Amino acid sequence: MDVDAFVRDGFVAVRGAFDPETAAGCRSLIWAALAEHGMSEADRSSWVRPSVRVDCPDGTPFRAAGASPALVDAYDALIGRGRWTRRPDVGGSVPVRFPSEEYPGDVGYHIEGNWWGGDEYWTNVRSRGRGLLALFLFSDVGPDDAPTRLVVGSHLYAARVLAPAGETGMGGGAVAERLRPSVFCRRAAEATGRAGDVYLCHPFVVHTATWPHRGTTPRMMAQPGVEVPDGFTLDGTDPSPVARAIVTGLGAAD
Repeated sequence: MDVDAFVRDGFVAVRGAFDPETAAGCRSLIWAALAEHGMSEADRSSWVRPSVRVDCPDGTPFRAAGASPALVDAYDALIGRGRWTRRPDVGGSVPVRFPSEEYPGDVGYHIEGNWWGGDEYWTNVRSRGRGLLALFLFSDVGPDDAPTRLVVGSHLYAARVLAPAGETGMGGGAVAERLRPSVFCRRAAEATGRAGDVYLCHPFVVHTATWPHRGTTPRMMAQPGVEVPDGFTLDGTDPSPVARAIVTGLGAAD
């Protein structure tokens, strides 16, 4: 894993974090959840909505994906061993995107928030509550499959927006809005890959869902946070790459 690239760009892909059989088992359980919304894998005519969000199911394949040794090693490397909270499965939600030209909603640039601030989810410069955003690909995701878009290096600028707000913090959408237009001119990357890949993103990376979905199969991806209850120390003593990136952003010249 390229830790320096994570600090610089704000994300890294762990390819093959879990195996294709585990990914297939996860998809099967996601389809079972979608059946409650009237959608069937076998009946494409039931795919009448561009996006359906379900809670990430539990079950054996999700426990296996969440406990992937490759991910445990990556969390230890990016956050620090013993600092992040283990969970029994993957967690979060799964916004399933179906092939469609229709606007799906839930599209807009933001950074991740960690608590409800009354209008949106908020965070602070120490990222209290969150160490990483993880994007678990349960299906193959190509450029036509409405991949998540990540603004490369935007986490460095987001740290500087958050700093004056102190412990109180700001809403994730408000941070992204403050970064217009300069950061939005930066290069963007798309979270594409094979089922079983996981993107680990700095919690301050500006990102968005995209549309339309012009592929042929539904895109299935979970997006849980990796919890760090107390956040990070920013006085230069915290050796974690997540903290190092925040400190780098705070010290960067205009």
